[in-house]
Amino acid sequence: MSAGTDTGPGIGARRATISDVAREAGTGKTSISRYLNGELSVLSPDLRARIEAAIKRLDYRPNQMARGLKRGRNRLIGLLIADLANPYSVEVLQGVEAACHALGYMPLICHAANEVDMERRYLQLLTTYRVEGVIVNALGVREAMLKPVGSGGIPAVLIDRSVDGLDADVVGLDNGAAARLAVAHLLARGYDDIAFVVQPFEQVSSRREREAAFREALGAAPDVRSTTRVLDLHDDEATEAALAALDTHLQDAARRGARSALFAANAPVALRLSLHLKARFGAQWQQRVALIAIDDPEWAELAGITTIRQPTREIGYRAVEFLHERIEGAAVAARSAAFEGELVARESTRGTAGAD
Repeated sequence: MSAGTDTGPGIGARRATISDVAREAGTGKTSISRYLNGELSVLSPDLRARIEAAIKRLDYRPNQMARGLKRGRNRLIGLLIADLANPYSVEVLQGVEAACHALGYMPLICHAANEVDMERRYLQLLTTYRVEGVIVNALGVREAMLKPVGSGGIPAVLIDRSVDGLDADVVGLDNGAAARLAVAHLLARGYDDIAFVVQPFEQVSSRREREAAFREALGAAPDVRSTTRVLDLHDDEATEAALAALDTHLQDAARRGARSALFAANAPVALRLSLHLKARFGAQWQQRVALIAIDDPEWAELAGITTIRQPTREIGYRAVEFLHERIEGAAVAARSAAFEGELVARESTRGTAGAD
């Protein structure tokens, strides 16, 4: 072994230990532990300086996992995500990672790929890793699936959707307000035939809330025709049938001289609709039918889609803050943080003609 590989006196290529730091600083391991734990007031200035210099010379890096386990803590939190292909999930994850960095946690990310069985397996796996808490943004999670987490004493925070029967903190968009904001925008622009297009929503609370708010908002506008259309993006045959029915709907509205608009419940639905409308009507499709969507992915600006933008990073950050408070012993009633959406008006709701 060449001399150039030494990382400190008498250590060679192996990683320095707390014992090595203690010898180098001329003190005991207890003093090193106190320094690492931030108990600086019990150490003299000279000793603090010696320890700091020893750590630097030896390039000592404490094993945070081992230190945490000694205290019954490992600083791991689980993050169960339904669909990382969804821009919403990616942006929420950025907020989660930022909060974890600020609060000293390590996120263990589990991507369920919209598979309910995978969600169940990941939840079971997270309990074996002894995570300190779990953040859940999943598709088919039920109360029974979360019992190994919640009932097992592991705090859980839900993002974007609640779970019937589970008393847990929830962080997400104010879905009702967002839907009403979108409807108000369309009505102000003079659209009088509006279809809400949503993925299957019976089992997903956020989708249910948006659909209910849509119906409620248009219930106060009797001169406007409204309908809900379900677009199952995980079933190609059902998707094609739904789009064909939507084409028929738009043709009927055009014959009546109506001004048609589609309200997409989220970004994946908006993308599928945009591609379909462009294929049917060409590049000028926005002159035939309006489109507004909840979620504001980067492509929406490029395509000129009007959106209700969610503060996704803030949602992810707040979820970690809630979880941190639970981990630290907060025993308050279940909380809900509902963020406001922001209207971003673009070309897709500025057309004037009806659909052919």
